[in-house]
Amino acid sequence: MKEINFSAVPSPSYVVDERLLVKNLELLNSVQERTGAHILLAQKGFSMHALYPLVGKYLKGVTSSSLFEARLGYEKMGKEVHAYAPAYVDSEFDELMEYSDHIVFNSFDQWSRYKEKVQSAPKHISCGIRVNPEYSEIEIPLYDPCYNNSRMGVTLDNFRPEELDGIEGLHFHTMCEQNSDTLERTIKVVDEKFGPYLKGMKWLNFGGGHHITRPDYDVETLVRCILYMKEKYNLQIYLEPGEAIALNTGYLVATVLDVVKNGMEIAILDTSAECHMPDVLAMPYRPNIIGAGQPNEYEHTYRLGGLTCLAGDIIGDYSFKQPLKNGDRLVFLDMAHYSMVKNHMFNGVNLPSIVSYNDEEGVKVIRTFGYEDYSGRLS
Repeated sequence: MKEINFSAVPSPSYVVDERLLVKNLELLNSVQERTGAHILLAQKGFSMHALYPLVGKYLKGVTSSSLFEARLGYEKMGKEVHAYAPAYVDSEFDELMEYSDHIVFNSFDQWSRYKEKVQSAPKHISCGIRVNPEYSEIEIPLYDPCYNNSRMGVTLDNFRPEELDGIEGLHFHTMCEQNSDTLERTIKVVDEKFGPYLKGMKWLNFGGGHHITRPDYDVETLVRCILYMKEKYNLQIYLEPGEAIALNTGYLVATVLDVVKNGMEIAILDTSAECHMPDVLAMPYRPNIIGAGQPNEYEHTYRLGGLTCLAGDIIGDYSFKQPLKNGDRLVFLDMAHYSMVKNHMFNGVNLPSIVSYNDEEGVKVIRTFGYEDYSGRLS
């Protein structure tokens, strides 16, 4: 595979390799073909809509958590649009219905509030209830939809079977960056608790968090889980991963601006953990860099920091074979998902450009940003 010339892209910039994206999409599509499941792009993880036509060649549509996400998927991909939110905004709901094919409600009270509107809409909208099986293997509470006192989904104790008239499916989302063995154990709990209510329904949505395109992911177990629930209850199965679509397909290209010393050498970059890769601080985690190693693995070790005034805007400690100097390019790996969708302009720091690459067209600068993007979101 031809290497991307990272010196030819703006700095900083997100670069998505379309070849790697297609590889992920082909794997996801193979699951669809083997099982009949519909896999949707969860836009909360990846919303680079310049590539929605490409994604739409393989996947069945999008899932959205807001009016704007629903509209984006409707306008830019034009396939199935599924919506879920912990609660819907009254003033937005009529417009949301225009874009949506499925709407999942977080509570029976929400369903009761909007039931009449949905059922009188000019098109059929399939409605579902999100359930909380109270089972999860996620270790970080911030990302656990089944954590104690979670606001996500209806627990069995709060389930109201007498209010299911008009509900065509159930939805659960309990996973985050996990393998299919977790799904298999989760399915058993969902089946035990909510199986009686699936009889006669049309669909079941497995939610997201499925790391399907990770190298060690067990696809066979996923296929087995899908077919088990599909055949037991005669259901259409949906999955809505976000990260799996763009996993390991993108980069964040940055440049060294200065090197200072304070107990160790510190390189200040033209990017920012706080602004451009906020999960580095939120998870937290340490992203890999092409050609770099762990601290002291190579001869020259640096702490890499961003250019905001936040003291904790630190990406991590890395070692390099050669000393860093002003103007050196660094390329962070796996920066396509949960980066563009979560970035912001704290301190007025500009956003990275958005770039794609394929062998036919080479490097394509899709979007650059400027002062108007900063001032336009304020008043």
